[in-house]
Amino acid sequence: MDKKVQTAHQMTETLLQKRAWVTKGGDPKYHAQLEQQNKIFVRDRLKMLLDPDSFVEDGMLTRSQDNLPADAVVCGFGRIDGRQVAIIANDITVKAGTWGRKTYQKMTYTQQKADQIGIPLIYLVDSAGARLDEQHFCYAGHDAMGNIFYNQIQYSGRIPQICVLFGPSPAGSAYVPALCDITIMVDKNVSAYLGSPRMAEMVIREKVTLEEMGGARMHCTVSGLGDVLCNSDEEALMACRKYLSFFPQNWQQPAPLVDAREPIAGKAIEQIVPVHQGLPFDMKDLIHRVIDEESWFEIKALFAQELVTGLARIGGRSIGIVANQPKVKGGVLFVDSSDKAARFVWLCNAFNIPLLFLCDISGFMIGSHVEKQGIIRHGAKMLFAVAEAKVPRICVIVRKAYGGGYLAMSGNPMQPDCTIALQTARPAVMGPEAAINAVYYNKIMELPEDEREAYIAHKRREYEENIDPYSIASEFFIEDIIPGSDLRHELIARFAIYANKKWERLERRNGVMPV
Repeated sequence: MDKKVQTAHQMTETLLQKRAWVTKGGDPKYHAQLEQQNKIFVRDRLKMLLDPDSFVEDGMLTRSQDNLPADAVVCGFGRIDGRQVAIIANDITVKAGTWGRKTYQKMTYTQQKADQIGIPLIYLVDSAGARLDEQHFCYAGHDAMGNIFYNQIQYSGRIPQICVLFGPSPAGSAYVPALCDITIMVDKNVSAYLGSPRMAEMVIREKVTLEEMGGARMHCTVSGLGDVLCNSDEEALMACRKYLSFFPQNWQQPAPLVDAREPIAGKAIEQIVPVHQGLPFDMKDLIHRVIDEESWFEIKALFAQELVTGLARIGGRSIGIVANQPKVKGGVLFVDSSDKAARFVWLCNAFNIPLLFLCDISGFMIGSHVEKQGIIRHGAKMLFAVAEAKVPRICVIVRKAYGGGYLAMSGNPMQPDCTIALQTARPAVMGPEAAINAVYYNKIMELPEDEREAYIAHKRREYEENIDPYSIASEFFIEDIIPGSDLRHELIARFAIYANKKWERLERRNGVMPV
């Protein structure tokens, strides 16, 4: 009997030793490299991200007999602020976090479970990509690492998918952040690219640094792959937690409603918004006058800054905000800002987050350069997303609302739940400068040169006097004109009303989206 008890005890000790060995990850020298890069070990990241003692791991002992702890990926389930989430987290101390023949199986298993349960899925990415010495097991077949991307696409819009990128994500693995709803990147440590600088030099003779090719700052400012730029692992994990707080568990649930907080103290909206249409101001100052204190979470803050997109709460309700930024390029829409808006609108619509459009726009950019870039195609993409959105939508005309820009910002022809205007609103097909030039060009050319400037100024004043919010309100083309001091209260009341509207799916497989 004693021998049997001792054997059982030894078996338990063996199991505990194996589990302890796995949780230590790779060789100590790789942990030392993490410290040199100011990076946190994967299991410590999980402790920082998740509620205490909430993590349940799947596949901990995978490849343990091959001396590959967890096969370089930690998968399982935990809680964030009491809410269940699924986790896929690369361990870069094991085989540089590469994907092997069991890595992708663990990842796809966790993806499937997350969708079945209906909970958010968080990818903590820090991986050198596919494992070339195991490619025959995981590349070409029906059951292969490409299933990771297939699953991401199938579950897109069903469950929130969040990527926090801490380090490398090269070649095919770069599509994990690209296919997530949001990608949070850590500055100076991230690299995401299809071909490395060494490969670029060898194949196309381009000499480029790793940061220039695929660094976090480049992706957050130029390519648009990155949505949030953070300075440390800790900051990135906290950003992940905050982002998730705006979202439901899945597409069938309403967005969370929490206790309201008053906005931060600041100038009145009437003091923020200049009456003169050509004077710039910071639209974020207006945003902070209507949203709950400390609820702002900007997305793509460094990319296409002529348009502001972000999540916030108004009266405790999660809201997505799309706003023109007059202080950057006059708030005119370009190719990148059109794409930025379209993706954000699709994100909010997918997860039942109402949309607020703050319109101060003279239109889309013109000129041969943007035409060659495809401004019409990209602008159509934004129009497509706005018209397709079924969540509650409110358009506020702050100042300018000209032409196609007004439509892209969810003006009344795009069937929002309502369009309201501030007293500074100036809706028109085009602005005074363009309109006077179009209507009176021949007359202007007939005048002596020394009389033209005064004539143009006079006609512009006449034109401006005829574009005001009262003319369109009189015809019931908009729902109301309100003072800036009432805007927050109006939005709270209207979003509460529109939250009850029923959603209906159009009978079709899919629209043919402009690209």
